[in-house]
Amino acid sequence: MEATADKRTDWDEMEDSELVIRAQAGEREAFGELVRRHRAKVYGYARAITQESYLAEDIVQDALLRAFLHLSKLVDAERFLPWMQRIVRNQAYTRLKARPTLQEQTFTELEGGGRLSGQEDGEWNDLDRILFRLNRTANEAAASANAPEEKLLQKETLHSLTDIIHCLKPRERMIFESHFFDQLSPQEIAKLFQLSSANVYQIISRSRKKVIQEKIRVTVDSYMKTRRDMGIMSKRILDYGKEFHETGTWTTAADVIYKMLRYTDRKLSLPMVMGLTGHAFRINIVPKSVHIAGPTGYNFSEVLPRGLHNIGFHAKVIDGMSPNIGENSNLLDPSLTGKDAMGKRSIHRELPRALDLIHRSLDQGIPVLAWDLFFPEFGTVYGYDDETRLLYAEECGKVETLPFDHLGRSVLEEIFVLAIDGKVDLTLKQQLRLSLESAIEHYEGRESAIPANCVKGLAAYDAWLEALEGGAIEPNGHAYNIAVLRDARYYGAEFFKELKQAWPLEEKSEELTRHFDEASALYQGMHEKLDELHRLFPFPQGGQPNDPLAVREARGLVEGIKPLESQVLECMKEILALIGD
Repeated sequence: MEATADKRTDWDEMEDSELVIRAQAGEREAFGELVRRHRAKVYGYARAITQESYLAEDIVQDALLRAFLHLSKLVDAERFLPWMQRIVRNQAYTRLKARPTLQEQTFTELEGGGRLSGQEDGEWNDLDRILFRLNRTANEAAASANAPEEKLLQKETLHSLTDIIHCLKPRERMIFESHFFDQLSPQEIAKLFQLSSANVYQIISRSRKKVIQEKIRVTVDSYMKTRRDMGIMSKRILDYGKEFHETGTWTTAADVIYKMLRYTDRKLSLPMVMGLTGHAFRINIVPKSVHIAGPTGYNFSEVLPRGLHNIGFHAKVIDGMSPNIGENSNLLDPSLTGKDAMGKRSIHRELPRALDLIHRSLDQGIPVLAWDLFFPEFGTVYGYDDETRLLYAEECGKVETLPFDHLGRSVLEEIFVLAIDGKVDLTLKQQLRLSLESAIEHYEGRESAIPANCVKGLAAYDAWLEALEGGAIEPNGHAYNIAVLRDARYYGAEFFKELKQAWPLEEKSEELTRHFDEASALYQGMHEKLDELHRLFPFPQGGQPNDPLAVREARGLVEGIKPLESQVLECMKEILALIGD
């Protein structure tokens, strides 16, 4: 025991330069001491660049591996830490630039020689490429008698990865290892295990999904371990009063933003939030069915940060959305929407990043906006407990805890998280200009076409009229579209009323006031017609949107709304011209 202590003391007394020289000479313990001394520093450096704890941890792991493999290239032994920081910086910028997404490889790709060797460094966090690359370099190291430490480190790295694949059943593991480690083709594996090629494809595909799930689980565990090691494991629950348990608008994204602003020094009324973010002016229609997803049928990563910027804030988002429109959860069997169903679904690949953003925002005292916490709407995450791994959340009045790993495992299996990330100094005139510019783009159909099968702006009314004639409208979803649109136009009218009152006296003019009144009246007129549609097609019952008599009445109302929208579009353009730059 004393000898061990003396040896430990010797390492402590050595300068970095001596440790580098010893490590270059093959003393693995010397490199271990360098890691012990500087790991926290390089982690902090990576964390400062990425602003994401789990990603910083991944980068440090990669950087340490690279440093070990290339230590012989370090000429100036006294500059180990700057050299290490340069490796971390390069890794961080590569990862931030690339942001590769784990994707399922098709059977055709596998059959066509889909071995993923020889890829660029930026793709290291793609599981397939890690396995192939490390297997190849491990084999190369094994052939090198002059690099025993390299062989050992490669072996240890492979061992940590093979630990992950123990989530597979024995036969799955043998086939998986044959493909990824032995690099056998599916056809060769089929002969080896006396299976059909189709069975091998299925096993490889299923196994990859399992391994990716396990990798995400391990990443989350590593992220939580890092928090524990850094002494920042905690419980943070913001004061989220009962007044926040009610939803003030059918546009839940705006409702959550309104609540988030209550934790900042820029509190706004709900009509102002609806107007400045542009949600008071939106209409998105899914052709033919008028699907329930219509009101949220837009690019969250584009529209929501832009709306928040109009208010005066930067946003940080984690986007794990699908490009497709999912099912109407209101029509699903209840057994598919509960916690048990969540637990059976895959862990979302963006979960670690989402958790990191949630932690950072809540630690700063501001809740976050999150999509599909319990069902496909926007909700608020206002607390976390690291020990129990629970999030505290509210969505459409449902206040409940959510296990960390259930985020992204609701009906649609999507993740979207948005946090406030700094301020933008804007005057009311600048805010209005930005808001009207985005509204005009939306009305004129110049917004990005995501999702592709959703029609936006004025053209949405034509799609709606065609759907009424088509006879294939889904009643529940159609009624929901009307309820959201009716509510939005109410807030459109209220927004321009508030603008009239809030506009600086020195910048007011009779013409501008008249346009504010005109816009408010137009939106009020739309609201009244939509109110009639709402009575005809109440939510959630839906009414009879495919009944000829109901269709005739509905067509008249929709045809009456579109001209009002066209008039308000021209009114917005005139307001823009009046307020100037």
